[in-house]
Amino acid sequence: MVYQIKPYSYEQAKKLKVVEIKPSTRKDKKIDGCKDKNYICSIGNIFFYFPRYIQNIGIKYANKRRKLYKQLLNTDRNLKNLFGYYTDKILW
Repeated sequence: MVYQIKPYSYEQAKKLKVVEIKPSTRKDKKIDGCKDKNYICSIGNIFFYFPRYIQNIGIKYANKRRKLYKQLLNTDRNLKNLFGYYTDKILW
């Protein structure tokens, strides 16, 4: 299954000056990002995504998941690095 990148993600990537995002070549990730013609990282677990929560379960649950993700991001120093930063800014 190829992930369909949402317009929101393209807009966010542009703000971050990520030159290109495209569906990931890794089967468990959503997006591969490139900056300055160099591969940055693969981001986003294929099963989790804020708009999917809104669509399938509702906004209340989606906001709860977003809050929990942001808490995890702020407590785990490893996630503040590359993949966590781009996942947060492009997908959430």
